This record gives sequence, C-alpha cells and structure tokens, in this order.
Amino acid sequence: MATAGTTAFADHAWWKEATIYQIYPASFLSTGSGSTPGWGDIHGITSKLDYLKDLGVDIVWLSPIYKSPQVDMGYDISDYKDIDPTYGTLKDVDDLISGLRQRGMKLMMDLVVNHTSDQHAWFLDSRSSKSAEKRDWYIWQPPRYDDAGNRQPPNNWAQILGEANSAWTWDEETEEYFLALFTPEQPDLNWRNPAVREAVHDVLRFWLDRGASGFRMDVINLISKVVGYPDAPIKDPKDPYQPGHALYANGPELHKYLREINDKVLSKYDTITVGEMPFVNDSDEILRVVDAERKELNMIFIFELVDIDNVPGSFRLTRYPWHVSDLRKIVSSWQKTMHDRNGWNSLFVENHDNPRSVSRYCDDSDAYRDLGAKLLSLMQTTLSGTLFVYQGEELGMHNVPLSWDPEEYKDIETINYWKKMNKLHAGDQKQLEEAKLTIQRKARDHARTPVQWTDGPNAGFCKEDVKPWMRVNDDYKTVNAAAQRSFDKSGQLSVWQFWKRGLENRRKHKEVFVYGSFELLDDKHPDVFSYKKSSGTEAFVVALNFSASAVEWSIPERAKVDNWVTSNYDSSGPKQTTSGKVQLRPWEGLLGTAAA
Repeated sequence: MATAGTTAFADHAWWKEATIYQIYPASFLSTGSGSTPGWGDIHGITSKLDYLKDLGVDIVWLSPIYKSPQVDMGYDISDYKDIDPTYGTLKDVDDLISGLRQRGMKLMMDLVVNHTSDQHAWFLDSRSSKSAEKRDWYIWQPPRYDDAGNRQPPNNWAQILGEANSAWTWDEETEEYFLALFTPEQPDLNWRNPAVREAVHDVLRFWLDRGASGFRMDVINLISKVVGYPDAPIKDPKDPYQPGHALYANGPELHKYLREINDKVLSKYDTITVGEMPFVNDSDEILRVVDAERKELNMIFIFELVDIDNVPGSFRLTRYPWHVSDLRKIVSSWQKTMHDRNGWNSLFVENHDNPRSVSRYCDDSDAYRDLGAKLLSLMQTTLSGTLFVYQGEELGMHNVPLSWDPEEYKDIETINYWKKMNKLHAGDQKQLEEAKLTIQRKARDHARTPVQWTDGPNAGFCKEDVKPWMRVNDDYKTVNAAAQRSFDKSGQLSVWQFWKRGLENRRKHKEVFVYGSFELLDDKHPDVFSYKKSSGTEAFVVALNFSASAVEWSIPERAKVDNWVTSNYDSSGPKQTTSGKVQLRPWEGLLGTAAA
C-alpha cells in the first residue's frame, strides 16, 4: 500500500481534475473539408473549440481518425501515422492541437493496437507467405479437422462483433487461419513478438511528440492471449462458436506489456492514459492495472454500469431488467474501492459503444427527458474520478425512435445481429419485433447520430444539399445546441446550462467532488441513490430519485444537510426541509451543503 500522503486521492494531478469530452469524428460536425461529403471532419472539431471551452472541457478525446478502410468506423487502422482523408490531414490535426493549446486544453488520441486493418502494410506483408518478415507479427494457426475430415478453425472462439461467426479467418494463399476477434478485416497483432511491441511504442512516441497528451487505449486488455488458444467453455450448445473472453482478456502477459509501455514511453512524458478493458469486473485484477504504484495505466473504463441491462454472461445486444439498487451498488462499490485501494476511477455513462444514457437509465419521453439528463449530470459531476462526457450528452440527446427501420442502422454489430435474428427466427414476427426493440434500446448507433447543433437543415451538422452519412435524429428541431445555449426561462436551466454549471461547481469544489471521500447514505430505498461527499473542510449531500414517481426520502441524521442548493427542477435552489423527510419529484436530484 502507498504511504500516508502519497495515495492516489492525496496526490493531485491535472488529469484527475480534467473533464474529458469524447468526440466521434464522423458525427460531430462536417464543414466539407474532408474528402467524404456528409462526414464530420477535423476542421469541424476545431471550429467548435470555443463551444467546448465554454462548456468546461479540458481535454478533447478523438475516436480514431487514422487512415482506415472504415470497415469498423476507423477502428480498423491501415496507417497509424497518417489521417484518413475523410477527416482531413496531419496539418489539420496540428492546427487542432494548436487551437487547443491556445485555450489551455489538451488532445487525447484513441490508440487501437490489439489489431490493425487487414490493409495495413504490416499485415499485407504477414499474409504474403509463411516465410514473410512480418509473418509472426500476427496470430496464425493451422486448421483442425473434424471426424469427417472437414477443415475447421483452430478453436471455437466466437467473433466479438458477430456472435454467429468464428474469430478465425481462413487465408487461402498460405493455408492457415489468422485470429481476428472483431471482424475478418481486423487481424489481431501478436504481442508476444518484441518487434510488434516496439512498433507500437514508436506509434505512441510519434503522437506524443506531435503534441498529443495521452491515449484512450482500445480493448487494451485483449493484447495477451492464453498460450495454445484452447477452446472456450460451451455456453450455448446451439452455436458452433462460443464467447472466448476468459482466454483472451487479461491474459498472462498483460501487465508485463503495460509496464513496458510505461517504462519505455509514457514515463518520459506527462500523459493521461485510460484503458478500455471489457470482460473484467474483478477488483483485484482491475487494481493491478490502475494502482498508482504499479505504473501501468492511470485508469480504465469499468463497464459494470453500462453492462447493467445486459443478460449476465451474454453479449451487449440483450435486454435485462435492472433496479436502482444495482446502480447504487455498482457506483458505491467503485467509489469506495478506488479510494481505499489507491486506484482512480473514470466516470462515464455514455460513449460511442453504448446507447444514450437518458434512454437507458431514465425516462426519455418529452415530459422527463431533460430532468433525466440533468439527474445523470448531477450524479457524474459530484463523484470522484476523471469525468468523461460524450458528445451530445450535454444536450440530453436520446435514442432514435422505434419507428426507424433496422436498415437505418450503420454499425456492423447491429447489422450482424439483425442478420442473425432473421436467420434464427425467420417468419417469427414476434421474435423479430423483440429483436427490433433490442436494437432500439441497445444499438451503438444511438450514440453515433449527428450532433444536433441547430434547428436548421440536417441539424446544422452539414450543408443542406449534402446527405449526412447517418440520419439525424428526428427531434433536432427542439433538441439542439443553439436552443439550449440561449435558453432563458425563469427558474430553469437547459440541459447544456445545467452541465456547464455542474462542471463549474466541480472545479470550484474539487477537494470534495474529485478527491473527497464517499459515503453511501441509504442502501434500502427502492428508488433513491443518496450519498455524502466530504473533504476535511466541506461536504455535500446528493439525493437522486431514479423513478418516474414522486417519492419520500428520510434524511439520515449523519447527513446533516445545511441547505439544499441545487435541484434539476429549479435553477435557484429548491425549497426543501433539511431534516426529516424530503419529497422528491419524478427524476429529481438534489444537491445540498452539509457539515464536514
């Protein structure tokens, strides 16, 4: 354990206090400067830096903008040191970095190094022959044969983005399979090869020297696989291929590889790092990565909260009932774990791989959508950790309506799922309607519709005579940034204004909200999540009603509320009792000062 005064919560750092804004470049803003009409571009991002600064953003994180065939929206990279012309040029990125610096902001890049595109020069060489220089840069295996002599993949692992498909792809020329966990166009790198690791280190140095301040590391815990590639346990006997994440997530050499990245590259710069680590919720394993003394990563994205409505043990496109007690348990557990065990949290409820949070955790109807979006903002801005806001979250953007046909969805995961459901349930209209509902609730594309800037054509995302790469959500006439920034209704704030005020309050009281201790106040209430955040000199109490009903909550004696200062209903502060029972309206959140 760290000695007193050197714990993660006692050791202040710029990246701990930062608000990070994730941009999905294709959907942010199109100025027409890229090569593909109707796609967002880097000039569009640069043009909105004042908007982001005004909101309270410190770091801009870009989802991949590298050169790519765009099979998986840029997560299939063909050149790590060049920009896809769809988005612009390297000079455009240099201008973006310069614009950020002028405003006291930083850039975080998306590092995708578990796999490359099959069009990357490394893989083109690797598949050219069994004796190629880079053959061992990827994971090649000979076929197996069944009892009838039919060629089969090396094991039964399922593809992550296509559960009905094998994670192995047959190469006719060299007569071996290569591992591609996500799509056949995204072959996995062989991290056991030191040359691969050095090539990755070189990519990091390239971007850090160019002015980037750190990296979000895509599926970084998949870089080490179990040696021998054994079969995965059979979860569904009907499927020929099974989830293999127990054998390729958090493998035996993961920590060695992460420490090597830190020792050889990151320790030479002042960086921020956050790892995407799916398929792991074990606190001991997570702490091995984020414990401040181990010097691996600053933090990871813990997916327990965004997996709350997945069928346990299944994949993302499933639906499962959840309760406030589940959310309360997850958030409280990680707040306490990181504080007590020298780790650091990332705070998020949205990203490019998940549906909109107000549709997932609240009621996104016209009556309650703004309240729910503010409720989630109040929760996130008052918890300890580094805060991540996803584009459009600050506007309360929500899922597209059920009336959209599945053909409107662009994401390969949804396309593969819809094909699978039609194959499994052909002619069964009830099952197909259930599949449509699952898509409407869970598809990744809900976070990828164009950002709604104005009530004009294409929501101001692109010019009127240009078709957006993806359809704009239908509600842009009333839900858009222009309307929310100019919102002026006595006694109320727009979602954007509420976020701006929440981020200002977080900075002003960072000793409490960023670094302070966390105490759960009530673990029994069926609808309310309540907690107290404290520093040595001040404290706040938060009470959040996660229901569409008015409820009563008894303020615990130890809460010692002095004054309720914020409600998501009223901008001036609620008129509520500070002792006894509080009446919380549907989806109401309260913030109050308290005795430290």
